[in-house]
Amino acid sequence: MTQAAETLPAASLLQLIWLASPALPVGGFSYSEVLEAAVDRAGVATESIASDWLADQLYLTLARGDLAVIAQAIPAWRASDLPRIQQLNDWVLQTRESSELRLQAEQMGRSLLDWLRNHDGANAAHIAACARMQPTYPVAFALAASQLEAGVRDCLLAYAFGWAENMMQAALKSVPLGQSAGQRILARLSRDIPAAVESALRLPDSERQAFSPMLAILSAQHETQYSRLFRS
Repeated sequence: MTQAAETLPAASLLQLIWLASPALPVGGFSYSEVLEAAVDRAGVATESIASDWLADQLYLTLARGDLAVIAQAIPAWRASDLPRIQQLNDWVLQTRESSELRLQAEQMGRSLLDWLRNHDGANAAHIAACARMQPTYPVAFALAASQLEAGVRDCLLAYAFGWAENMMQAALKSVPLGQSAGQRILARLSRDIPAAVESALRLPDSERQAFSPMLAILSAQHETQYSRLFRS
């Protein structure tokens, strides 16, 4: 039986949904990941353009960066391969192209680790090791996911959907859009997520990347944007 055909135990499925939820108290709701700056400076002013922008971000940045890191970090945590975890965490820190994006990765990583400390079944030794390495959000998420009875693919699908739901909410506030438009955007991203996850699962270290120059430029501009709702 292939992994895709396996059924997650109900408890693990619920834990995975909980972990990936934008409602988790790690601060994800306070970030638009540059979408707010794109609305202000790059003409992202309609449902169609916002949908295209987020789909591009899914494939060009999330799949080639964070999802690929998580795909490698989950088995590394399960094997207690701390040098590999440190390498992946360092890569995330080194490839954040603006101070805002780096601060987001660091703040959400710390907050998720704090949440995990109070979570049943948490591995105390792994939490301590993660805390020593200035954890980024993808690496902290991988630690939390590694303790579930879930395959790597399922963990990536959940992470990507949580990202999509959060970004859809950011689009509602910053474009702005109505709820129906937001649901259409989320439906499109949901159709695109499986292919993005498959791409991330196949990506070797040599092809993992965070090269998105327009995103970096807009992120730097967002730091001095006159009026804003989001921290990034």
